[in-house]
Amino acid sequence: MTIQAGDRMPAGTFKVMGEDGPYDLTTAQLFDGKRVALFSVPGAFTPTCSAKHLPGYIDHAAELRAKGIDTIACLAVNDVFVMGAWGKSAGAGSDVLMLADGSGDYTRALGLELNLMGAGLGMRGQRFAMLVDNGVAKKVLVEAPKEFKVSSAEYLLGQL
Repeated sequence: MTIQAGDRMPAGTFKVMGEDGPYDLTTAQLFDGKRVALFSVPGAFTPTCSAKHLPGYIDHAAELRAKGIDTIACLAVNDVFVMGAWGKSAGAGSDVLMLADGSGDYTRALGLELNLMGAGLGMRGQRFAMLVDNGVAKKVLVEAPKEFKVSSAEYLLGQL
């Protein structure tokens, strides 16, 4: 079942690359008491994700924070080392938290997995953006196949 606006976010754990190496971050640590802009990409270092999706959130981080967003987080079904390297190469710094969902467990819990086996990419996550307020999905913006509109930072800003 796909998560809908008004649903509580499922419990789970992500991997994040820190200064001293990978660490676990629970959904409670990420969402409790915070407004989070969570966006998902099908894969790190892929064309649209690298050219538009992640850079848009980096570029608009200050505007999102000014509208009450505490944390901006990028989710992908990639390992923590890939997510760390991608964030570093894109200049995400402290603006965007790079969440690794290496086995896709959290993406499946959201009901937003994407089968890209035909393209040789395996199971991934759909492209989406969410506004999460204290652990509750307030906006769930899932892209149509091969689209990049409603999950962009600019679109989410217009929804706040």
